[in-house]
Amino acid sequence: MNVKSIAGGRRESLGGFELLSRYAHPFAVRTSDFVALTKPRVMVLAVFTALVGLSIAPARLDPVATLAAVLAIAAGAGAAGALNMWYDADIDAVMIRTAMRPIPQGKISRFGALVFGLLLGCFSVVVLASATNLTAAVLLAGTILFYVVVYTAWLKRTTRQNIVIGGAAGALPPVIGWAAATGDVGLESFVLFLIIFLWTPPHFWTLALSRTDDYARAGVPMLPVVAGRAATTRQILIYSVLLVLASVLPWVLGFGGTVYGAIAVTCGSLFLLLAHRLNRSRSADRRAAQRLFQFSILYLFVLFVVLLIDHGSGSFLPMRSSLGGRTVGSTHADPLGAVRSACSFINLSTGEA
Repeated sequence: MNVKSIAGGRRESLGGFELLSRYAHPFAVRTSDFVALTKPRVMVLAVFTALVGLSIAPARLDPVATLAAVLAIAAGAGAAGALNMWYDADIDAVMIRTAMRPIPQGKISRFGALVFGLLLGCFSVVVLASATNLTAAVLLAGTILFYVVVYTAWLKRTTRQNIVIGGAAGALPPVIGWAAATGDVGLESFVLFLIIFLWTPPHFWTLALSRTDDYARAGVPMLPVVAGRAATTRQILIYSVLLVLASVLPWVLGFGGTVYGAIAVTCGSLFLLLAHRLNRSRSADRRAAQRLFQFSILYLFVLFVVLLIDHGSGSFLPMRSSLGGRTVGSTHADPLGAVRSACSFINLSTGEA
């Protein structure tokens, strides 16, 4: 075989590789675009808080049911994200923060996003109902509908209280996790719901303070747009006080240990200090809002991680619960593994909120 034939063979081989890459690459890009529709980093928040709800519940699922429940909750959160992007494609296109999403970029059609979101949502509810119970599945379906219909299609474009009321959807995953394990809704899960519900307004309003022009251009009546900075920072301070009071309830009610109580008080004090500084800051100073926004992410993460570790470290009395005539053991999953899997929560992208 001469040199020319060898070189020609290499060119033919390379050409075949390039041909394969040409067809494989669009598929890879399209897959990543559908993943982006699900708001994956926001999904981490839903899954992580749901895991805490599962952890503190007095009953335990078997490993297969636990995995199915986690996947179903993740899929449900992803469905809500995809349907949100489907409905909000018009305002996403004019906001700098969201202009790079798949639909404004023309990578996925609105119809494609709608079908994907509906299929993913139905899949998540069916899987959760099959793996756990109807109560958890109904809660998951209600959460998706509330986020898409009540918040996205109605509140977001009509009232300054959009993020306050709409925040209920993001606060429900720990309740779903609890319900998946027990078949009902307990006081402990409601406390976790309350913490996330009260955390949501100061977290997102601090973001909105630095994106006021963006929201105004899109016609979204976020509080800083319609009420101004001073009114917004006062509301942030009020909700921060309520949040800190709610954050100590797990310790007061006995399902959070002494370590949790100490950390909740310490982190809460820092949260209030930053909220107070923001309330007293000048309108031209954006650093105070950015500091509180960044700390709010860390704050919620730390509270829930400490509660998860505290609960799994043996500081709670062993619990057993009988469901449907069968006893469910109190064996805990490895909390450190859950912490490691949730570490990406710290990197929550403001572009996906």
